[in-house]
Amino acid sequence: MGLMRFDLGSADLLPYRSRFEQAFLSSYDGTVFPTRVEIHGNILHCIRQKSDSGKLNISWPISGFGVPILRTCSLIEREAPYVLAVELARGQLCELKDQAASWEHAGMLVPDQYEELYRDAYRDFVLATFEQHDPENATRIANVALAKICHAENVLGKAYVSQRLQVRRQRFAHPPALLGCDLGEVPVEKLPDDFTERFGAAMISLDWRSVESEEGTYNWDLFDEQIDWGQKNKLMLVGGPLLEFQENGLPNWVANWKHDILNLQSFLSDYVETVVTRYTGKIRTWEVTARVNTGGLFGFTEDNLLALTGRMIDVARQVDGDSRVFIRVDRPWGDYQAKGKHRLTPWHVVDALLRSGMGLAGINLELAIGYEPGRNDARRLLRFSRLIDSWGSFGVPLHVTIACPSKAEPDPQAELEIKVDDQQDARPWSQEHQAEWFSEFVSLLMAKQPVVGIFWNHLNDAYPHRFPNAGLFQADGEPKLAWDRLKEHRRPE
Repeated sequence: MGLMRFDLGSADLLPYRSRFEQAFLSSYDGTVFPTRVEIHGNILHCIRQKSDSGKLNISWPISGFGVPILRTCSLIEREAPYVLAVELARGQLCELKDQAASWEHAGMLVPDQYEELYRDAYRDFVLATFEQHDPENATRIANVALAKICHAENVLGKAYVSQRLQVRRQRFAHPPALLGCDLGEVPVEKLPDDFTERFGAAMISLDWRSVESEEGTYNWDLFDEQIDWGQKNKLMLVGGPLLEFQENGLPNWVANWKHDILNLQSFLSDYVETVVTRYTGKIRTWEVTARVNTGGLFGFTEDNLLALTGRMIDVARQVDGDSRVFIRVDRPWGDYQAKGKHRLTPWHVVDALLRSGMGLAGINLELAIGYEPGRNDARRLLRFSRLIDSWGSFGVPLHVTIACPSKAEPDPQAELEIKVDDQQDARPWSQEHQAEWFSEFVSLLMAKQPVVGIFWNHLNDAYPHRFPNAGLFQADGEPKLAWDRLKEHRRPE
């Protein structure tokens, strides 16, 4: 049994207890260890099966920057508790310095302001290390260093995005990545007239639950109309995800076959074959499954879900050999492994499918920002950059589907019963905050060569959707500020 201890430094941090309990340890390569967190007084205990060195990932309050998820350097187990704020400052400084050196080596001009902020933060960090005999004082000084580190990250990240976009726009006459949106169940007559001024692609869900809610009875009308509308507007169409490998992700009647995986596979294959056959030539990119890495459909093992996914990819490719087949990966950081219910990392899942030779053409990463701890993909901008670089190493095109809320109120049309986290960032979520975050994040994604498509999770809050309050239109039909902000990234005619 492995145990790491961390001194929180002050009882003033105990109001963040629920966030701290979501902390987890990861290895040097990002693999997440199943971790149980206990808090005894001011000491945070991280308990796991192994005693290897590891990095602690934890939400930590920073003045002016909310409660972002930060990470320490790789630490060994020891009897004396680590002063947590000091180790977080050490970890963030190392990541910041490594990233700056990497980008500078690639030809980026590092701003002088970054250098000044880094030196100031490093000086405060050194002072904090000399005060570790007094954890409360060391924590106070380290928190000052962390605020400067976050400021330095912002300066460095924005400089990178600006310079990379300038280079990419000089090379390409069109936007580096195509912008799109999932139409969900929005009728064609409710789609905005100026959709094509903002988007060059549309995702047609074709979710099995909507198409065949009753066995043998198909309802194609909505999706036929959406596809015809998309073709008339010369949009690139993406079909899917066709199958959701999560509890309640398939039509209710399919549960009758959950104990017979061979017959279940036949039903799934028949649906994929039917859909792809119907829209061959109209849709050239298919997203056949979602949440294979996290789902837990009918209690199947990860190997079962991998086999089913491989079979669905094969079916789609057999029906339309010219199409591109993607799968969707949610929570791509792999932090869900901390609960100990999953053996494979999201990278292992995708690697296995790519090596299978079934014809997987690309990956869609689903990122949801601004929701409660344990269901939240929020990180600092540089960590997002590294995430995309990591997934880009597979050498296949990436789509990224993003969602963040415009308010914290309950959302009756949301499928997920999760709450908006109003303390995660420096200020509560609002339309202004959603628009600003969207613009910053899309710019980062546009700067990344592996990213070929960026999709907003859903269009309109008035229709069923996955994440609360994350649409571009309010339930009353009024556009949100993010809708106008999209003009900054619209494709040229």
